[in-house]
Amino acid sequence: MDKVEAARQARRLLRNARQGVLATQRDGQPYAALVTPAMAPDLSPLLWLSRLSEHARQLAIEPRCALMVQGAAEGENPQTAPRVTVTGLAEPVPDGEIVALKAHWLAHHPYAEAYAGFGDFSLWRIVLQAAQLVGGFAAAARLKGSELRPDPDAVAAVAAAAPQIVEHMNADHPDAVENIAARLPGQMPGAGAEGWRMLAVDVDGCLFSRGPERCRLDFGAPAADASGVRQALVEAARATRAAGED
Repeated sequence: MDKVEAARQARRLLRNARQGVLATQRDGQPYAALVTPAMAPDLSPLLWLSRLSEHARQLAIEPRCALMVQGAAEGENPQTAPRVTVTGLAEPVPDGEIVALKAHWLAHHPYAEAYAGFGDFSLWRIVLQAAQLVGGFAAAARLKGSELRPDPDAVAAVAAAAPQIVEHMNADHPDAVENIAARLPGQMPGAGAEGWRMLAVDVDGCLFSRGPERCRLDFGAPAADASGVRQALVEAARATRAAGED
């Protein structure tokens, strides 16, 4: 597996992850905990953690950590599941970024609104340093952080255009939004297309919501700017129409 394809698969797994296993350590003793990450636009994993939790207390002392997320297995053997483990340094999100990034995390985990205002919780992010992708049985690749992270200029360009893209799609192309979202993997049969809205967009894809439901469109290639996002959405809409005509 070449590095470009490995990075594409790893980023897709990370962007689609709703849960993962966080590995921390204190005094040389490893510790693993279930966490619910969301990837920031620059792919940094975001974690909403209570300072009362063991892993948050450990990160405050030793920021080195690892996060593993995985996709679905092919058949009954769990080792056929694609997964990626990233390593890096955890840090509290600075005050100047916390409002936007907390809203981004909550967009992926809306149920957490019930405790989002608790005073003992805070937002952390992992600054990525390296990763290992296991794409399935006997298919693995190691990646440097620079090989995994999206281009920072593209991240900035898409982030600047994202509010306008989301507003435009929901206001002017609601049918396309609903049809794209309704045909993404994981939808309940017979649930219909109505009610889906675009919620967020990044260089690798976009997030759709319908009440508490979430689904994600992964672009075929990273978008460099708003024009790239537009082209990816046009292609998705065409593919949706073609599928509907079959």
